[in-house]
Amino acid sequence: MCLGIPGRIVAISDADALLATVDVSGVRRDVDITCVATPGEPLEDLLGRWTLVHVGFAMSLIDEAEAQATLAILAEIGEAEAEIAAFAGQGQEQDHAGAAP
Repeated sequence: MCLGIPGRIVAISDADALLATVDVSGVRRDVDITCVATPGEPLEDLLGRWTLVHVGFAMSLIDEAEAQATLAILAEIGEAEAEIAAFAGQGQEQDHAGAAP
């Protein structure tokens, strides 16, 4: 099952490419923030915000309470570890393909 998993935007890694570093339970990866960036607004406004991440894209912004509740539910049903592992592996696949550092 593929789920969006909550992560916190901790850095803007490439403003031109609309990439940000997101922390998902201690695992950090660059994700595309095109879907959550507001045209004309500074990308830095997204720092500290929670987002649902799915296949390398920040799909929507959520508040911290929703993020924590979602992480708790995922942990209860046993999905959190698999989704975090998939998120962690996502960067490794890109490393091997040579697409991202």
